Amino acid sequence: MTSISDSPQATSGSYEHLVQPARVHGSLYTNPAIFAEELEKIWFKTWVFIGHESEIPTPNDYVRKKLATQDVIMVRGRDDEVHLLINRCAHRGLQVCDDQSGNSSSFRCPYHGWTYRNTGELLGYPYNKGYGGKNKLELGMGKVPRVGVYQGFVFGSMSEDGPSLEEHLGAAAGEIDRLVGLSPDGKVSLDAGWLGHKTRSNWKFLAENETDGYHPQFVHGSIFGVTGSPIGALYSDASTAVTRALGSGHSENDLRPEFRKFAEPMRWFGTTPDRVPKYAAAMEKAYGDDADRRMIEGAPHVMIFPNLFIAEIQVFNIQPVAVDECVQYSTAVQLSGAEELNRRMISQSIGSVGPAGMLLADDTEMYERNQRGVQLLDPEWLDVRRGLGREQQDDDGFTIGAATDETGMRGFWQHYRSMMEA
Repeated sequence: MTSISDSPQATSGSYEHLVQPARVHGSLYTNPAIFAEELEKIWFKTWVFIGHESEIPTPNDYVRKKLATQDVIMVRGRDDEVHLLINRCAHRGLQVCDDQSGNSSSFRCPYHGWTYRNTGELLGYPYNKGYGGKNKLELGMGKVPRVGVYQGFVFGSMSEDGPSLEEHLGAAAGEIDRLVGLSPDGKVSLDAGWLGHKTRSNWKFLAENETDGYHPQFVHGSIFGVTGSPIGALYSDASTAVTRALGSGHSENDLRPEFRKFAEPMRWFGTTPDRVPKYAAAMEKAYGDDADRRMIEGAPHVMIFPNLFIAEIQVFNIQPVAVDECVQYSTAVQLSGAEELNRRMISQSIGSVGPAGMLLADDTEMYERNQRGVQLLDPEWLDVRRGLGREQQDDDGFTIGAATDETGMRGFWQHYRSMMEA
């Protein structure tokens, strides 16, 4: 057994001794210094998912959000643009906004009464003689330097320059398009309410797990057995589904080959067109001959680096708190023009990832056991070699593996290393 003093460490910005093609070192999940470096090089550098435009539908609507350790106010200005403000007064650093959501054209700090427009500019402050009679100091609330919106999904970057949002998303943008394309109106909403689940685990365990097709039969086997769900069979050696690394740390479990095999519209949702006739008719009216394909292939199962997970009928927002703690926010997808589906999406989301939800309870138990286990001394490494010898390239040049392979994890770690060494 290697002693702690002999353990590989990241030095001079190199992570080659911690992130290797078939294994990653346990300190990546437990070292506070590495976590601090992740904040700087990943969370405060790349594009991070914040929320959705549907949460602030009218001018002056706002909602509190997180960008890693930063408290952010997502607000729709009078100009109808989405702004991301850092929730901190320019005077003495107090949190300006205490409410979780609301509608206001300005924010007033409760400490000394400094007032800001909802776009961050300083409006004024009491007793201006103390500042030489000046009506306005050149101060304001901090802002997330770059804000990007794709299909209503709002992203922020703390870096003033870098790849565009479209460049960051790359092929993963097509998976968001797939989700939106299940709406007869071509729109989705994430306004059903978010549930926050605090997990005593490093955030990367969650990101790895989201497209890990190896675990469902074991972690969720009891649920599949009780409910008679066919989902388990999608993640087996017999499955024709594939795991795909989409580049830039993004990955997906592509279940479409299985659904195409049956060619049954709405099988992905566990129903049939005759049970959701209004939705089926609206899809046919909107998309014509392409409606059947959309309803057969269903919604995506995609992890978008570093923190957006779209799991068919629900969306997750992962935010780190500390090296051994994170919060996973979840909400049900709502498809515009699909009321028959939306009611079920909410009820199924409650049953799977709600406060007493079965799926998330299973996963969280694994995350927290992972965190406890990885602090033990031997073995030091976590193995990610599954399927390495049978990977292929698909027609678009992306690396794919079998349904239970760790292809997505390896793609995640390759991009992670490139960012940490940049």
